[in-house]
Amino acid sequence: MRRDSRLSGVLHVLLHMAELDGPVTSEALGVIMQTNPVVVRRIMAGLRDEGLVASEKGHGGGWRIVCDLCSVTLRDIYDALGAPDLFAIGNRTEAPGCLVEQAVNAAMDGAVRDAEALLLSRLGEVTLAALSADFHRRMAAHRPAFDPRTAHEARTPDAL
Repeated sequence: MRRDSRLSGVLHVLLHMAELDGPVTSEALGVIMQTNPVVVRRIMAGLRDEGLVASEKGHGGGWRIVCDLCSVTLRDIYDALGAPDLFAIGNRTEAPGCLVEQAVNAAMDGAVRDAEALLLSRLGEVTLAALSADFHRRMAAHRPAFDPRTAHEARTPDAL
């Protein structure tokens, strides 16, 4: 079963971008996300449509954060990604004739709805600023100094 890691990947990229001065190219973000720059542009376009990032064309251009990290939550980013499915759990049959399976579906549907509501609520409680602060705490505890421009080039286990 394939997991959708776009939210994690986008949060990762946004935190890197928050540490850098100036725009970052799709190619550089592709290295961070370990994906093709075309995929990065598609994802970032959705964030741009929501007013979270902006793009600049030409020499020295790229993507930059334009939102206030204190006011944007993980839920906002999740929604900007198109609210992908949170869980891969589903019913064997959506409209079963079997009464046993109807009971199973009802229990499963309720549990999944409750779990989704809880997860979305928690995502709404965490801001990008809180993630950045956590990163900075970890960075302070982990020396030598962190350079976000070379973190992925070093390929160390401790690199972001």
